[in-house]
Amino acid sequence: MLVLNRFLVDDDAAPAFTERAHAALAALAGRAGYVRGQLTRSLDEPSHWCLVTEWESVGTYRRALSNFDVKVYATPLLAQSLDEPSAYEELAAAEPGGQVVATASDRAPDFP
Repeated sequence: MLVLNRFLVDDDAAPAFTERAHAALAALAGRAGYVRGQLTRSLDEPSHWCLVTEWESVGTYRRALSNFDVKVYATPLLAQSLDEPSAYEELAAAEPGGQVVATASDRAPDFP
């Protein structure tokens, strides 16, 4: 499961934002089910940032959000992300030079 939190950060606020994002990433990295994460910045639009984390499952991500350190260091930062969907499930993947492997959705089917 992939979580993408996007941010708009003014140049003068970038140093403080980066420090807070590092603390948030460290808090998230300490939780069970965390696979990897990165803080990224757009090469074309330097005010656009993204905190990307990967989780074993939606359950491990949601449980991580209830942790005290995550509430202190990550939640306030995540609350400042752009108001848009942030959690995505993997539906297909390919290793370098490999075949595309499709995965079924974990979502419950939509019922009329």
